[in-house]
Amino acid sequence: MSFFSQLLQYVFTGVAVGAIYGMVALGFNIIYNATGIINLAQGEFVMLGGMVMISLTTGLKVPMILGFFISVGIVTLIGAVIERGAIHPLKNPSVMTLIIITVAASILLKGGAMFIWGKQTYTLPAFSSSTKPISFGEASLNPQTIWILGIMAASMIVLAIFFNFTMTGKAMRACAANKLAASLVGVNVKLMVLLSFALSAAIGAVAGIIITPVALMDYDRGTMLAIKGFATAVLGGLGSNIGAVIAGFIIGLMESLGAGFISSSYKDAIALLVLLFVLFIRPGGIMGTTGEEKFKK
Repeated sequence: MSFFSQLLQYVFTGVAVGAIYGMVALGFNIIYNATGIINLAQGEFVMLGGMVMISLTTGLKVPMILGFFISVGIVTLIGAVIERGAIHPLKNPSVMTLIIITVAASILLKGGAMFIWGKQTYTLPAFSSSTKPISFGEASLNPQTIWILGIMAASMIVLAIFFNFTMTGKAMRACAANKLAASLVGVNVKLMVLLSFALSAAIGAVAGIIITPVALMDYDRGTMLAIKGFATAVLGGLGSNIGAVIAGFIIGLMESLGAGFISSSYKDAIALLVLLFVLFIRPGGIMGTTGEEKFKK
């Protein structure tokens, strides 16, 4: 295979992986904007999306399309239950307390997934009826990658419409800007926090479903996805959805190229080194503000 074909193949892989990281980062951003906390259970929402979809489609023989929406609905409900059960009852909790709660939720969800599905690795059929790779010279593109990019683009469009053209979305943006001012004009901040958990769980579930046909899924997969998603969110600028998508592609491409031309053993280190380098130059990320500016808001 020629150098150009190798490069193109690594780009295809990096774009697919980067799209997933971007979607995980979107989930982090939604909750961060509404609450100011980092939801460290976000990776478990991704894992649950894939595992529930596997159970419905391969176990119960539910049609793929119906299983997709049912899986997203179930994980969305789980996200809402976590918020209602662990976050909502607290009176003026500190940010650190909320983060610790999300860590506990992550451990609980991972343990529950291991109890239900065991330690086996599962997969899903590809979304396309034809699994034959699309050839570009000597390089090839997995048809599932097109599904990943298409669903990611659709998710971005839906989120943009929701946050910019609906009253609920505008209320969530108001909470992100200033919770006190939002509450003074009648916004139910507690309800917005609930919706942020539910929406981030839904985004995570979608990411888990679309990645499973190409990356497989098991009960422990969420931890690494959460780390990469968080790194992506920070690199893009916490709270910036566009930044999350751009950073996702950057990290995905760096990982793929690093694994291909250097060594797969160092791909995680390469991505984190790039993250650190960018943060030294611009601590707020590509399209975000600095931590101090964000805190003042």
